[in-house]
Amino acid sequence: MAQFSAVPGNSAIPPNSAFDNEGSSGDPGVPAGYSERLYNEDLAPLRHQTWSAYNIFAFWMSDVHSVGGYVFAGSLFALGLTSWQVLIALLVGITIVNVLCNLIAKPSQQNGVPYPVACRATFGVLGANIPAVIRGLIAVAWYGIQTYLASSALVIVVLKFVPQWLPYADMHQHGFMGLSAIGWGGFMLLWVLQALVFWHGMETIKKFIDFAGPAVYVVMFILAGYMVWRAGWQNIGINLGGVKYHGLSVVPVMITATSLVVSYFSGPMLNFGDFSRYGKSFRSVKKGNFWGLPVNFLAFSLVTVVTTAATLPVFGQLITDPVETVGRIDYPTAVILGALTFTIATIGINIVANFVSPAFDFSNVAPRLISWRMGGMLAAVASIFITPWNLFNNPAVIHYTLDVLGSFIGPLYGVLIVDFYLVKRQKIVLDDLYSVSETGSYWYRNGVNYKAVAALLPAAVIAVVCVMVPSLNGMANFSWFIGAALGAVFYRVLTIR
Repeated sequence: MAQFSAVPGNSAIPPNSAFDNEGSSGDPGVPAGYSERLYNEDLAPLRHQTWSAYNIFAFWMSDVHSVGGYVFAGSLFALGLTSWQVLIALLVGITIVNVLCNLIAKPSQQNGVPYPVACRATFGVLGANIPAVIRGLIAVAWYGIQTYLASSALVIVVLKFVPQWLPYADMHQHGFMGLSAIGWGGFMLLWVLQALVFWHGMETIKKFIDFAGPAVYVVMFILAGYMVWRAGWQNIGINLGGVKYHGLSVVPVMITATSLVVSYFSGPMLNFGDFSRYGKSFRSVKKGNFWGLPVNFLAFSLVTVVTTAATLPVFGQLITDPVETVGRIDYPTAVILGALTFTIATIGINIVANFVSPAFDFSNVAPRLISWRMGGMLAAVASIFITPWNLFNNPAVIHYTLDVLGSFIGPLYGVLIVDFYLVKRQKIVLDDLYSVSETGSYWYRNGVNYKAVAALLPAAVIAVVCVMVPSLNGMANFSWFIGAALGAVFYRVLTIR
């Protein structure tokens, strides 16, 4: 007889729940009353939730401390903002992300289930595959891009010490599908290393991110201190983007920057339930979010801005890529340490944001056939074929990708939040998340809640139109907010009885 420890505050687990009598459809591994179409051990509710506030804090450190995060923060200077304006936009944006993460975390932490399973309460036990596949496909693209960014750091180290390999770094001489031979070697090495960490399971991932997040801080502070020493504090300016706006004219631009911050985190924010499910209490999750988002992101942003500002007097040009900054340092040991640290940091964000998510998402599509590990590996393999280096090498790809990503994720978030807080009133019948019985709470017509789909699709279409139509270009940076608001309103209207 399986013993299930009820989650505090989870009234959905009755004294004689399905876990007290195993065996369904002839499979002794499936609890009675549960469907093989919806259940495997990876998707099952957790018996023990052990993550503390520090583990959640470390998760966000791994998510924030990456080459992509550094480049994103630096890219805001292209909007013409000064350093202090960028910092304000970053802080306001990350505070909004903190609030939104707390909202989306509760259903998964309360019931111990991952994001796609929590979606079953809103979209139906079969309809949940819609939000799961959408999030999974987005993760595939970002997984490839982050792996490429991490491999770029390794390539710099290799070429620094083995300059005779430079011809193999020339894509025109030794290249394939837009990437050089050295680039392919670095990419595939990082691809394998990430797969090894992932393959050892969530406990290993937790230990990795507990180490990776703080480790990059050490190197970031050292790098910032070195750059300030080289430049001289008096030579570090605060008008990196150029003073393009005066008075209140800067407000719309700062609002745009704030919106981009939310869009940047919209992916891991949507499936944050994949991690909040491990939280020992909702209070621990909220505490970890506070230290990992507003506090941690502000510290990271300060270091980023100072380091970026120092590149101008030191190298004669503004460099927003930390890998390139490290590559220009004259000390070999510093180059090795910096490049390896950024590599580790990027592996951290890639695993937590873009490996774990599709692992659960694709497993949810066919639990009997696709395990958590297989789902993650499917995403990893797919990331090779999209040739992420070709995507990233487009100068506008960071902002453009955020806009499109927000177009799909925003409506999903809006629908999920309205359903859990306003329709379900924060109550979920846990056993029914795994049941295809027509009497189950979440067995809508054909297993799909068509009201949720009807709210999602038009909201996503409108958000995408805002991104794709040139005349609506001013609304593109707000696609996440537009999509989330429309999805929430449409769903609420459809569910009012």
